Amino acid sequence: MSAHASQTERTEAAIGDVTAYMTRLGQAARIAATHMRRAVTGDKNRALLAMAEQLQHRRSDVLAANAADIARGRDNGLEPALLDRLALDEGRLDAMVEGLQQVAALPDPVGEIEGLRFRPSGIQVGQMRVPLGVIGIIYESRPNVTLEAASLCLKSGNASILRGGSEACDSNAAIAVCIREGLRVAGLPEDAVQVVATTDRAAVGQLIAMPEYVDVIIPRGGKSLIERISREARVPVIKHLDGVCHVYVDATADPEKALAIAVNAKTQRYGTCNTMETLLIDAPVAAALLPQLADAYAEHGVELRGCDRTRAILPGMAAAGEDDWHAEYLAPILAVRVVDGIDAAIEHIERYGSHHTDAIVTEDYGLARRFMAEVDSSSVIVNASTRFADGFEYGLGAEIGISTDKLHARGPVGLEGLTTRKYVVLGDGQVRR
Repeated sequence: MSAHASQTERTEAAIGDVTAYMTRLGQAARIAATHMRRAVTGDKNRALLAMAEQLQHRRSDVLAANAADIARGRDNGLEPALLDRLALDEGRLDAMVEGLQQVAALPDPVGEIEGLRFRPSGIQVGQMRVPLGVIGIIYESRPNVTLEAASLCLKSGNASILRGGSEACDSNAAIAVCIREGLRVAGLPEDAVQVVATTDRAAVGQLIAMPEYVDVIIPRGGKSLIERISREARVPVIKHLDGVCHVYVDATADPEKALAIAVNAKTQRYGTCNTMETLLIDAPVAAALLPQLADAYAEHGVELRGCDRTRAILPGMAAAGEDDWHAEYLAPILAVRVVDGIDAAIEHIERYGSHHTDAIVTEDYGLARRFMAEVDSSSVIVNASTRFADGFEYGLGAEIGISTDKLHARGPVGLEGLTTRKYVVLGDGQVRR
């Protein structure tokens, strides 16, 4: 065992058989979920605020645990970008505390009754929002996700089982102490949030194959992780595989809007799933706009890869191959294609897109309506950056991820996405004739 062996790694022997361990977590979560269904908003908010206080109180413990993770990651050759995602500092801890406070301030969707209406029999029929039950969340690297996931699942009345990446095991264990203490202070079951303590990869296989205990799985991480979960899970999965997002600049677009949107959609952040990866430009405006865009991208150090028509306008550009149209770069690289109108743009997005987020820049209301109706993505945007496809920007307060699925939740998944609906019927002694 290395000098930087984690406390979590030292508990592996005590955990013993992984199947039995995960079964115990599942059983405890199912029991906790029955209690969480009747938890009142005040108690849930008290738990969240108590977690924030605990995180403040235990700052040094969390930072020390994170330092151990960072040291072990360096020993294991973890890439600098992953080390950065793993790292916690005072600023990131402040943001985690603020995040808990923000979730506490959000409206509680549980118990809302919608669409209540009278039927001819005199009964009233409506739908009530209720928790999903037990949510399993599997994620990589970032230990702040442990707190984000716990808070959103808690506020929506769910029990959760959280399995973070092995590289963050000490950080997650320290954060788990804050979570459990917050639940205890509020009088809620401590098993309402359980952080998996083993780094054994078999735990993931067990978590996604326990439909008797787990109601839904939400994976957050790289494409390979999500593909594996989708392929092997015996529990419903809320997910998106990748974010191949497009901006289409129509011939009627306002040039200033087009320039601002196309640059922001790519350069505001490179490593997010709602960052533009392919720019489509209508042929009549390509010659005028592409040189301006190329200059703007050059200022940000963005490498451009273009189709033959794009390279005829910008000869120094690298050629885009077939793989570039499919690529989620998550880097300062952009594929550019000149197209003949909205039909060609929609055809390209349908063929190469990932149904995540796609935008049009146009001053033609009819074309905007066509784009919104015909582009089959979880978010379709008119005259704004793809970077707005986010739970906070949509007014959800927070999100647990993005879904490109079509059943249950689609787009940013906030508190409402972690609930479902059941029919409720109100009567006054009616019997069916």
